[in-house]
Amino acid sequence: MKLKHIAIIGSLFPILFSLVLFFGVLISADSDDENSNFSSGITGMNLSAEVLKHQPMVEKYAREYGISEYVNVLLAIIQVESGGTAEDVMQSSESLGLPPNSLDTESSIKQGCKYFASLLSSCKNQGIDDLNVAIQSYNYGGGYVGYVAGKGKKHTFNLAENFAREKSGGKKVTYTNPIAVA
Repeated sequence: MKLKHIAIIGSLFPILFSLVLFFGVLISADSDDENSNFSSGITGMNLSAEVLKHQPMVEKYAREYGISEYVNVLLAIIQVESGGTAEDVMQSSESLGLPPNSLDTESSIKQGCKYFASLLSSCKNQGIDDLNVAIQSYNYGGGYVGYVAGKGKKHTFNLAENFAREKSGGKKVTYTNPIAVA
């Protein structure tokens, strides 16, 4: 009986070992992506058809601003900001000092790409090589880059939370934009 159990366990060991190895590689690859700084390879993206229809225009303006390698990041920003359905798909009007939703779709994508390129440049100029800083700055504004530069040059959830708390004076605000409801 013991011999039978040992034989079963022995035959399952290679399978279990393979699974552990496979998941270890996946976790390691994910961890490497986090540490690869400005790597723009995003995996597991579930972009809606509404977002994907904007890909050619995003590629055009990403190329114009020298950030073609960030097309996937820009598409992910569109997914989060508007789901690809609003006129101002990248919610970029405010980066021009305009009221929210002031731009048409093409102007929004052009400005969103230009603004993201400026954030990447600002990160580089301040010695920050963490793509997450540029991504969070797209939402928080360029001041977040300087904030992170003075606090270790790496984005963390706690750093973002502290920045938001400081900028809001500690006040919590209800955000009623329907796109923010997941």
